[in-house]
Amino acid sequence: MATSVVTGRIAEASPRVRARIAGLLSLLTIVTGVFAQMYVSGSLVVWDDAGATAANILAHKSFFQLGFAVYLVEMACQIGMTAVFYDLLKPVNRGASLVAAFLGLTGCVIKTLGRLFYIAPLFILGGSSYLSVFTADQLKALALLFLKVNDHAAAIALAFFGFYALLKAYLVIRSTFLPRILGWLSIPAGLGLLIYLYQPLGYRLFPIIAAVGLLAAAPQIVWLLVVGVNEQRWKEQASAAPQW
Repeated sequence: MATSVVTGRIAEASPRVRARIAGLLSLLTIVTGVFAQMYVSGSLVVWDDAGATAANILAHKSFFQLGFAVYLVEMACQIGMTAVFYDLLKPVNRGASLVAAFLGLTGCVIKTLGRLFYIAPLFILGGSSYLSVFTADQLKALALLFLKVNDHAAAIALAFFGFYALLKAYLVIRSTFLPRILGWLSIPAGLGLLIYLYQPLGYRLFPIIAAVGLLAAAPQIVWLLVVGVNEQRWKEQASAAPQW
């Protein structure tokens, strides 16, 4: 009930307010994702050392659990952002905006399910009696394996986010109420994410892909938060929105 009320209020908000909500959710998605991935996981997980990773997790259980909670906040923000962008861009082309939203939400679902593998090491390393059939080294290896599955699930999601970014860029370029440069800046970011269709190359080029993505996201977030959209042009385009 509460969710439907919030969704209804967002839908009733002016296009400019919705744009600012999209900008805020985009910012929160990036901040929470960087914190959980770079700060929490980055400081606890040693990708080539199962023993060190297990020791870090057991010594910082609360910190590890905090990372999981922040991951969930990240995904909630990204789902909300995807929904608001669909509503904001549907005057350009309702069908294309819907396809973009499904691509983005597919990535969100994959990434969220992958987070189950992130939290699994806490159970694997928890010392439960039913796990006594495994040796300590086997449990440590299994915990690291689950973390790697989580990481690869996130990489799969990035490929879907690449398709989403490209289609969203097309909609921004075709819009009359947002600067076209924001769409053009998103194209290299989307193409970069598509590199994760071949994950070994994606991991190798991650620093470049991340930098290009941030360079594209920053001006879009600032514009949405500060300016929003041109409401008159949004309404004009909404009245003649193409359908397919």
